Amino acid sequence: MANGALRLPPGFRFRPTDQELVVHYLRRKAFSAPLPADVIPEINLAICDPWDLPGETEGERYFFYRRNAKCSKHRAGAIESHSGYWKAAGKDKLVVVPGSKEVVGVKKALVFHQGKPHRGIPTRWIMHEFCLATCNSRRMKYSLHRCSGEIKEWVVCRIFKKRAKKLMEAAGGSTLPNTASSSSSSCVTDNISPEEGDEGSSICIN
Repeated sequence: MANGALRLPPGFRFRPTDQELVVHYLRRKAFSAPLPADVIPEINLAICDPWDLPGETEGERYFFYRRNAKCSKHRAGAIESHSGYWKAAGKDKLVVVPGSKEVVGVKKALVFHQGKPHRGIPTRWIMHEFCLATCNSRRMKYSLHRCSGEIKEWVVCRIFKKRAKKLMEAAGGSTLPNTASSSSSSCVTDNISPEEGDEGSSICIN
């Protein structure tokens, strides 16, 4: 990783499933455990517009960030940045370990709007935000109620620019079939042509 941007050998792509992101990256980051690879930089969404984020404009980008007082506003509506705000869209989903009923996280879909809150224009920038499961979430068996606030603040996000015809589908948080392994792999693949979007096991919160 250089200057906050992911650097992989030509032909390789970092494409973790939802479950891999939560278990092998977010959970380890939150508990200060060694990561499988140093491929996800930290950012502050409150000072970065999506087009200014490090990394390639095309494809998916992944970032860690902490929910500070400003970023946490999205629970009531939006995450504000310089030129607009990220607004939640669709239902939250539970991230479940394949082959079991263990819930390890929650996934939220957001769309970037340019302009002032409540009056902005939606763009094609999409974010999938992942947080660790908490005792306050429904159907959660994995609990962080004994953990410090610092651990709960950590979030990992997947950001990408969707094709215009796919915008509504992404905002709704629909998923693609799970074709990735649930083992503790490096999440790095040489597949160069998958469709951007959701991966991994997840279910909607009713």
